Parts: sequence; structure tokens; C-alpha cells
Amino acid sequence: MPIFQNKKIYFLSDFHLGAPDYFSSLARGKRIVQFLDDIKDTAAEVFLVGDMFDFWYEYRLVVPKGFVRLLGKLAEFTDAGIPLHFFVGNHDMWMRDYFQNELNIPVYFEPKEFERNGKLFLIGHGDGLGPGDYGYKRLKKVFRNPVSKWLFGILPPVMGMGLANYMSRRSRAQTGATEETFLGEDKEWLIIYCKEKLKQKNYDFFVFGHRHLPIDFRLDNGKYVNLGDWIRYFTYAEFDGTEMTLKSYKGNNHKIIRNY
Repeated sequence: MPIFQNKKIYFLSDFHLGAPDYFSSLARGKRIVQFLDDIKDTAAEVFLVGDMFDFWYEYRLVVPKGFVRLLGKLAEFTDAGIPLHFFVGNHDMWMRDYFQNELNIPVYFEPKEFERNGKLFLIGHGDGLGPGDYGYKRLKKVFRNPVSKWLFGILPPVMGMGLANYMSRRSRAQTGATEETFLGEDKEWLIIYCKEKLKQKNYDFFVFGHRHLPIDFRLDNGKYVNLGDWIRYFTYAEFDGTEMTLKSYKGNNHKIIRNY
């Protein structure tokens, strides 16, 4: 897919709408909508790389309350012919067909390759990739199991959403401090994953979320970009047809981890 003059491809992740409370989430959602308004005229395509919501479950006839500003803005993009893509994260993995049917947005459950302007991308949320974290990898298999999804679905929404919100808060409390620390090239598990993938195939760009820390890291061949989040950093990446750049929407460029 070619990128036309003055157009760019944008990448965002980890909004965690719904957390930690209604008013914080509402303010964050408005900021994201403002960003989307700002880029609409220059966007050739937009990739949403997971954890848009702090929790999402689609019952057969019910979807979670709220988020109408963002969902309406996404529909506005696709109605205008701007392609959007959504990768499920560990917080919103229980998607069904709402995004596809109502918003015309394809949904991906695993990392996927894309070629744009002769550049090869590998894009995914990033959870469960690379070495270690075996406990989470086992848990992910349980959550992804259709039986688990069905069992959750038979709970009344008020009970199911309450349980999910409790688990989400507990997860953030356990990982909050480590998300803000760069562990070094030899210990960052997504950098290790990218290096292993480069032994198999020549990728120009790896784009992931999940880590929450904005990282713009050149490898021997290719580049790894972690998109950060819209809780602390308000970061996003843009591809102009040649180069990928990680930026902050609200003046946090100095907090982006770079190795060049």
C-alpha cells in the first residue's frame, strides 16, 4: 500500500480507558479524540495496538458502557475511508465482532506482518512474546480458551465487570514500577524477541505496545518501537513512508528511551 504525499501512518496503544476511575478515563478519552482530530487530515492509516480499554467483553447483545466519543471518532475515520486496524491486548482480548461490524475495523489476535512503501513491519500488542514470563503465558492460554470466554459470559455483567476491574487494578499495582524502568538491551524481552525474529527474516520495523515505556531502539538491522501509553506519556509513532518516529503528544519527548 503506497503512502501518498504529505500522508502518514500512525500507531497508538495502551489507552486503558475505564481506569483508574470514570473521570480520569473521560479526560484521557477526550485527549485521544483531540489527537485523532489533529491527525485526521494527514492520516493514511491508523494502527491501534491493543489495550484500548482496561477491560472489554462483548456479550452477544451487550458491549461495555461508555467510550462513545472514541468509538464515534473511529467510525468517523473509517466512514471517511481511512483504514484502521486493531490488535487485541491482554486487557481487551475478548473481542467478538463489534469492531468489524459496527466500525469496519479488522481485529487481530496475533502479531501480523504488513508491507508499506517497501518496508516490512511486524506489529502486535507484545504480551507473551520473548523469553520468560511463563506464568502469564500459561494464564494467557487459559483466557484465550473459548470455554473460559463462554464461562465468563454466563456471569451477569455487573458481576463479571466487577471481577474484571478488580483483577485489572491488581495487575497494575504489581507491575506499575517496573513499567517505568528500561531494563537494558540484554534484558528487555521484546528487544530479545525482535533480535530472534531478525535471524529468521529481515524486518524494517517492529511495533509493539504493552510495555507502556516509550522506546525507540535501533537494532543492527531494523528498528524496535514500543508505543508507550496514554496514561503517563501520551506517545505515538508515525511513519512518513521512509522513517518511523516516536513522539509525545503532550511534551514528553524527553522521556522516550532512545539509543541514537
